[in-house]
Amino acid sequence: MSNLLIKAAIRTIFTFTSREKALEKSEILLQRYAKLADGLSREAGQLSVEVPPMRGVDEDMRKWSFFMILEHNAIVNKSITATVVQLARGEELRGAATINPKSDVMPSSSADVLQFKDFADSVTKHIEAVKSLNRLRGTGTSPHPIFGKFDAHKWNCMFTFHLGLHLPQAEYVVEKALAGR
Repeated sequence: MSNLLIKAAIRTIFTFTSREKALEKSEILLQRYAKLADGLSREAGQLSVEVPPMRGVDEDMRKWSFFMILEHNAIVNKSITATVVQLARGEELRGAATINPKSDVMPSSSADVLQFKDFADSVTKHIEAVKSLNRLRGTGTSPHPIFGKFDAHKWNCMFTFHLGLHLPQAEYVVEKALAGR
């Protein structure tokens, strides 16, 4: 029952979130990730840290480094951006919009400091792409593996939601990495 309530709550929140609010929150989250990355050494950024169970962090995602979290987010970001753009344009989904949401989003263990630029670019490009689109609400839909069918607007909200899900994980990992654990 609680899963149904959570799903309904997320869908309702997305319905009442404006495009502008979602994009503004994405910019804020990018700044928070940037603050975590600022001054982080290569060694600390590559240190895998096991996090306690966290909302939205699957068991196979709990022992990642900060750079692995960034790589995962960049992969998901690019997929969501492609989905939003293609749905908004009435196109058939292809390419990055059709990745396997379980296996194709896993980062490499060799993710390094260059990951921050790729991550930041994926957020910036999403914001720019969404600003250039006309209608997001009421477009065709594509299924989210947990929350059901989303139109381009709900996928845009999912972009921000996903960044927010992994931020506590990133904060925990950076804190422990800097403490040398």
